[in-house]
Amino acid sequence: MTGALEGVKVLDLSRVFSGPWAAQMLADFGADVIKVERPGRGDDVRHQGYPMADGAGRPSGQTSSFVAMNRGKRSLTLDIARPEGQDLVRRLAARADIVIENFKAGDLRRYGLDYAALSAVNPRLVYCSITGFGQDGPYSHLPGYDPIFQSMSGLMSVTGLPDGEPGAGPVKAGYSVSDLTAGFYAVCAILAALRHRDQVSGQGQHIDLALLDAQIAAMSHIGMNYLASGQQPARTGSASQITAPFRAFACADGHLMVAVGNDAQFRAFCQVLGLPALAEDPRYLTNPLRAAAQAALGAELEPVMRSRSVAQWHAALEAAKVPCGPIYTLPQVFADPQVRHRGLLGSVTHPQLGEMPVIRNPIHFSATPIGAGLAPPLLGEHTAAILADELGLTPQDIERLHAEGIL
Repeated sequence: MTGALEGVKVLDLSRVFSGPWAAQMLADFGADVIKVERPGRGDDVRHQGYPMADGAGRPSGQTSSFVAMNRGKRSLTLDIARPEGQDLVRRLAARADIVIENFKAGDLRRYGLDYAALSAVNPRLVYCSITGFGQDGPYSHLPGYDPIFQSMSGLMSVTGLPDGEPGAGPVKAGYSVSDLTAGFYAVCAILAALRHRDQVSGQGQHIDLALLDAQIAAMSHIGMNYLASGQQPARTGSASQITAPFRAFACADGHLMVAVGNDAQFRAFCQVLGLPALAEDPRYLTNPLRAAAQAALGAELEPVMRSRSVAQWHAALEAAKVPCGPIYTLPQVFADPQVRHRGLLGSVTHPQLGEMPVIRNPIHFSATPIGAGLAPPLLGEHTAAILADELGLTPQDIERLHAEGIL
């Protein structure tokens, strides 16, 4: 069975996380993704993250960060600073449906590889530019990495322990949330633009996506809480701003996240804890009241939660239909029976690493299933095949381009 995007060609000019993440998802959906990389060095993330060992346990030169973002692609090494390299990109773009790039605003114009130049050779091209601050505005010329957008979006202002507690202060999320959020928005925008091209206009378009914009938009209800109230949301650690008890509790042997979302669940929670009178306390009758009295409520719940293990509380609360879950380490995540049943941990065969683990795309299509796809490519692994198959270059042409340092 073919993928949902079978026949769609993507030229991935991006590096690091946001663009490669978007291109990888399109590859998961069945698109043919050609990743263009610098000769000799490749994408920066080939040199970041943890080293991957080969089948014999020896260092392979592959890194965890690269394999996380580049499954299912073919790698072409090409020097876009050289006129002949630029011409090859233009010829590939003439045959492509999508271009994804995350250079600083205006950088690709110097090489004749911006939207205006490539749409001139392929008016049907959907061209997605992902930058830190967008294509215009006072910050558009600035570079940026994920923590900058976590901080400037307001995310870090609401993440961390409350003032007055030990360790209080702004904290960034534990992964590159702004990069991946922008990647998700990019996929949505690209698919919408493809549909408009194919069903409405017959023409491609330029997508201008900024990491700062994407992360602010992803703040969603937290941003609206501020706009509705005029009040800066406080940092609340693992707790909710608007619901209680909706937080992590220390148990006898670890931590359990409890997510009580309504008054009926609160009554069931109190019953399981042996505190039925708490559910009738006038201070805690409704969600807004409980949210306003979180400190007092927590002081009554915490000693009881510490009296039993995570597993004991988890079983008892699940039986009472109170939403909860243990705070897992990653080994526990991948050992969990639900995670195993859903097949999140898969594998692909890599030319250097042999059978290697991958975290699979979580989407389950009924008619266009996502296959394992290609392993993350070696640097330049598909250069000759791409240039021969896509552009008709001969072995002699390719040998000359290698000798001249263009490939």
